[in-house]
Amino acid sequence: MDEIGATQQYYIAAGSSPSDDRVRVLKYGNTFAVFNRYGDIEPLGLGEHGIFFRGTRHLSELVLTVWDSRPLLLSSTVKSDNFVFTADLANVDVSENGQVAVPRGTVHIVRSRFLWQDVAYEEFKVVNYGLTTIDVPIRLAFGADFADIFEVRGMRRDHRGRRLEDQITDDFILMTYEGLDRVRRRTRISWDLAPVRVTSTELRFETSLPPRKSAIFHLSVACDPAIERSSVGYDRAMSGAETELKAASSTMCEISSSNDRLNRWIRRSMADVEMMTLGNPETNYPYAGVPWFSTIFGRDGIITALEMLWIAPWIAKGVLQFLASTQATEVNLEIEAQPGKILHETRRGEMANLGEIPFAQYYGSIDSTPLFVVLAGAYLDSTGDREFLENLRPHIELALEWMGRYGDVDGDGFVEYQRHGNQGLVQQGWKDSNDSVFHADGTIPDPPIALCEVQGYVYAAKMAAARIFAAFGDQQRRAILESEAAELQELFEQAFWCDELSTYALALDGRKNPCRVRTSNPGHCLFSGIASEKRASLVAHTLVSTDFFTGWGVRTVGCHETRYNPLSYHNGSVWPHDNAIVAAGMARYGFREFAGRILMGLLDVSSTVDLHRLPELFCGVDRRSGQGPTLYPVACSPQAWAAAAVFMLIPSCLGICVDGHRKQVILDRPYLPDGIPQLWIRDLHVNHSRISLFLEREGRTVKVEIPEKQGDVTVVVK
Repeated sequence: MDEIGATQQYYIAAGSSPSDDRVRVLKYGNTFAVFNRYGDIEPLGLGEHGIFFRGTRHLSELVLTVWDSRPLLLSSTVKSDNFVFTADLANVDVSENGQVAVPRGTVHIVRSRFLWQDVAYEEFKVVNYGLTTIDVPIRLAFGADFADIFEVRGMRRDHRGRRLEDQITDDFILMTYEGLDRVRRRTRISWDLAPVRVTSTELRFETSLPPRKSAIFHLSVACDPAIERSSVGYDRAMSGAETELKAASSTMCEISSSNDRLNRWIRRSMADVEMMTLGNPETNYPYAGVPWFSTIFGRDGIITALEMLWIAPWIAKGVLQFLASTQATEVNLEIEAQPGKILHETRRGEMANLGEIPFAQYYGSIDSTPLFVVLAGAYLDSTGDREFLENLRPHIELALEWMGRYGDVDGDGFVEYQRHGNQGLVQQGWKDSNDSVFHADGTIPDPPIALCEVQGYVYAAKMAAARIFAAFGDQQRRAILESEAAELQELFEQAFWCDELSTYALALDGRKNPCRVRTSNPGHCLFSGIASEKRASLVAHTLVSTDFFTGWGVRTVGCHETRYNPLSYHNGSVWPHDNAIVAAGMARYGFREFAGRILMGLLDVSSTVDLHRLPELFCGVDRRSGQGPTLYPVACSPQAWAAAAVFMLIPSCLGICVDGHRKQVILDRPYLPDGIPQLWIRDLHVNHSRISLFLEREGRTVKVEIPEKQGDVTVVVK
């Protein structure tokens, strides 16, 4: 295997530069669309454009031309609620017989698109601002390659299914692909303006416009099973989608500040989390990211739920419900399944159905299972929802049993992993590139691998389970779990601490030799609480040193390590969710100013990137005066846990948590960075009560006021 192939499994290829550094994205449920600022879907650049449904690209081309030329782009955006894409376009100069017959900017085209219930709806409004009647010729070139998402990512297949004959009528074309899995996947393009020409690759229309007059026509792209439903039309679909979006948004509290940059970041982030959740068949479960990970991921869902817990606990409930329903019940090592283990990911495309990739229902993550228990405990703390936890208890028991029986493969007290199947992931922590775990000299350690942060998650899981059992009156089980956690903490300190690094080792290899590498992973050990107070201080200071902190955020790997590469996926890049967890860990040990430094760094990133949307990751290049961050070329954007990062960073600074059982909002030594003098939290739900808070920085302290309250919720400021 070559070096690149050895670095990242299921590699996302970048054979050429992106066709546009600002792609547009829409998502609803199982469907998402990626296109350029014109609204066009083009087979160019990284090749990620398309309308995708359940892991298959149902439309690979949709390109608009006017007078057989690409129109001028005037402006393009997606609304702040992520619902509708709109582009303003105009004609280029149209010449006849060597003379300009239609000057540029005479014809204005407003192109709008949204997704709802497995259909992409599109509207074209064409306006003539000229002084004479104009016949406007419009062409839409289209194509459907029905590529599996892993083919789009760069994987090659020896054999594919077959395209069936297209069905073409005066008002629609139906394209069908029969996969090797014997599933027929279909795409129907429909229109409401009579075309002058229809073929299997293009639509041609012509509209005659008098001066100052306009024409509107619509297009829809339906994917199975929406094809079987009659189209509701653009306007009715718009109304239905807006109603659904409004209902989803009404349940969220509102967070705003005196810093308008922060407000824009918060609004986009809230909308991104909603978009990654809305319409999914798995209720209240956010998909991981567009385009590469628009599906269920266990770890991603859990961390997103933890980030959003204090303002949207229903996400945690949805994540816990689904992961409990898919918890493994038997041993199947080809998919890394063992009784009690929590899902890593699901896929529903042709390659997954055929077993060409192992991810149809795959369990190859070492941390999803302890994090499942951590989330369950946090959900109970935040909501007091004992009835739901009572139903979840058998799944918590199974997860705890898995940690002891299967997670600790050699009985040394640590949870570790080793790949069993032939196709699965070699590295099974959140940094899952093949080279993301290494020794100081750069060599890859032999398995089984015990990651430092995973031991922290197991510690936190035992402490969370202790609280859960105590809530149901089982004090004996509580004592046992707390004792096990204390024993693990002692073992961890002895085996993982590296004095010469002022941090914990990244991992232990199969011979129990520590990987003496400085990484961001120990920041997760602060988050979980497994670190001692003294050593937590050293870790926190290490992570804000110049070796790690770029000015934008904390790198995954220190800049002096052998495999450090700021342009890599995991070995020196900056991940917003990682930074949010690190900041929460710092705040847990009292370093709220460090958390504020990370918050302000990522705020600056949000101010420079398109749509104020934090991507999955960006490169770990040091910040340069007057320049923005260096973007990673194939990052998902939006990515759920990156979008939710701000909602963990803010409470980390404020020391805020919600105690649903006592109906309290607790602020522990609240802190606001210099750039955020005032903050409002409106309509925060606390166990059937609601409260609004106003926070204002006064010197080194924060004043807290309660402008509105409904119910018997109280506020405690420490």
